[in-house]
Amino acid sequence: MDLNLTGKTAVVCGSTQGIGWAAAQELATLGARIILVARNEEKLQHLRQELSAMNNQEHDYIVADFSHPHHLQEAIEAWAGEHTAHILVNNTGGPPGGQAIDAPVEEFRIAFNNHLVCNHIMAQALVPGMKKAGYGRIINVISTSVKQPLANLGVSNTVRGAVANWSKTLANELGQFNITVNNVLPGATDTVRLKSIIETKAEKTGAEVDAVKQSMANASPMKRIARPEEIANAIAFLASPAASYINGINVPVDGGRTGCL
Repeated sequence: MDLNLTGKTAVVCGSTQGIGWAAAQELATLGARIILVARNEEKLQHLRQELSAMNNQEHDYIVADFSHPHHLQEAIEAWAGEHTAHILVNNTGGPPGGQAIDAPVEEFRIAFNNHLVCNHIMAQALVPGMKKAGYGRIINVISTSVKQPLANLGVSNTVRGAVANWSKTLANELGQFNITVNNVLPGATDTVRLKSIIETKAEKTGAEVDAVKQSMANASPMKRIARPEEIANAIAFLASPAASYINGINVPVDGGRTGCL
């Protein structure tokens, strides 16, 4: 099975922590040159040095804040004007929790910009290079909520669903150029985001933090929470030549938690 990414460049968003950082590490291990994308330049400078360079890859980074789509657009278009990316991993932290009916309209607008609009900006900037290269992989890290909405994540459920449909549409449009577009749907994963969700739930319910975390773990048939690198493995496979005929799908990586097929 061909998992070799030597000679490929991967742009990985939200890559200074959690799933994004794990994905960057795995893709680098498979030989890809990594372009880290996040807003904290100090972290980006440090983590770039931590990536595997077994194939003498020259890793780099782009400083960008997804809260400011216009600034992101300027940064990625400037980079794409001089470079080609073969792999794009769209990955952004989720919006605040809570019921949809209680969410201020502004929360929907912010989430839509941070996720769908910024994903689209990244794709529009990088797809022309993928077409010329004859190789493209767009992998969107979303949520299992696109298959089964999650309680008290109303804004996230709504916007993640929009991203999933955007992704499927792109898959239909870009497949002819050997560009695949797929979604990875993490379940509960040991990240800063999950820690925040657990702490918020504990505060609202009066339960102990450890009890809330264990309850989330028990929701999976595997009775544990995922490690970021387990999500990264799925991302890396979809980015590889081995996944050349996998296009337009949602891949839950949740230990079997999602109740539907």
